[in-house]
Amino acid sequence: MRLPGRYSGVARPIVTYGSNPVLHRACAPVTVFDRDLRRLVLDMFASMEAADGVGLAANQIGVDARVFVIDCPDATGEDVVGYVVNPELTVLGPREGEPAEEVTDEGCLSVPGPYAVLPRAFRARVDGVDADGAPVSIEATGMAARCLQHEVDHLDGTVYVDRLPEDQRERLLAEAAGPVGSA
Repeated sequence: MRLPGRYSGVARPIVTYGSNPVLHRACAPVTVFDRDLRRLVLDMFASMEAADGVGLAANQIGVDARVFVIDCPDATGEDVVGYVVNPELTVLGPREGEPAEEVTDEGCLSVPGPYAVLPRAFRARVDGVDADGAPVSIEATGMAARCLQHEVDHLDGTVYVDRLPEDQRERLLAEAAGPVGSA
């Protein structure tokens, strides 16, 4: 799963909520494992870094493909860095002494600015493949587990604000859009 020079790609613009239908529907499974896929993963890491994010799904840069990247700390503060093609999410039960879920602020590069409190499982795992089609798995806790769940949601066409009550979602989307007439 190591990708030499993972931040050597080209940063692409982030798709914002409501601006592109690819953000609001399930992404297509990846079936071709080639240089273009490896380039996409590099561009996704570069785009995530340029936007100061901790995770990014392919549809957030307008690409209809089940791929995400992550560079996010887990519950112990250790960085979880990687990517998964065609991920399958498994929410895991807590180990001794761990909470089942964590309720904390969540934000999104596609809804720039606001955060909202949202419950997520404290421990999660994704299984999928790398850019060559070899099996990979990422298991994480805390914020990194939240990130895994958030990114798989994206690939399923769900943005975190879609999980909120309608009035709160509309308020956050208005905040993300900024004042009418702003640049």
